[in-house]
Amino acid sequence: MGLKEYQYKILVVGDLGTGKTSILKRYIHNTFTSNYKSTIGVDFALKIIQIDPNTIVSLQMWDIAGQERFGSMTQAYYRGAIGAFIVYDATRPLTFQNVSRWKNDIDTKVELPLAWGGGSIPVVLLANKIDQHPNTRSPKEMEEFCRENSFAQWFETSAKENTNIDQAAEYLISHIVQLEMSKQSDSEYEVDYSSSDSGKVSLHDEDRITVIKPSCC
Repeated sequence: MGLKEYQYKILVVGDLGTGKTSILKRYIHNTFTSNYKSTIGVDFALKIIQIDPNTIVSLQMWDIAGQERFGSMTQAYYRGAIGAFIVYDATRPLTFQNVSRWKNDIDTKVELPLAWGGGSIPVVLLANKIDQHPNTRSPKEMEEFCRENSFAQWFETSAKENTNIDQAAEYLISHIVQLEMSKQSDSEYEVDYSSSDSGKVSLHDEDRITVIKPSCC
């Protein structure tokens, strides 16, 4: 069986100061500092993971500045995304109130490739900074909220203490891989691995990732 390579663009969005950059630094580099500057525009990081002996996933993680606030530029940043994290700060209830607005912003501006059947991209909700303050919402409340707003899953996270960062990423990636693999078996979407030496699974040209250089370093 040939090696399969998947390439996914993942969004990380949420209000200013919710810890999006800290989550990415922890996941990509396994580091944490409390001195990050606020992201301006968009920043991104790369990570390659091997999920089994025959499958490699190349991730582009896009950190969207909280200042964008559902603005017109987010549509350009979202283009080509296959999944997303929405982050809120467990110590600041107002950031939770905006979660549904971020979810709606994603749902209205990006969708899965037509080859996958279209529809909303999978989104995972992260209740961040639980090392500073417990999540004020019970698991039952979170599950109900996620069901009503069509989130794939939710996790309580702490970038500082490295709580559930890897688990949340693994869940989203596995969800996306399973989604793509299920579509490959459909008669409307067939991948001919013999046409490529590497057996790489690619999206259509119009769905491939377009890299936008960060506005700041």
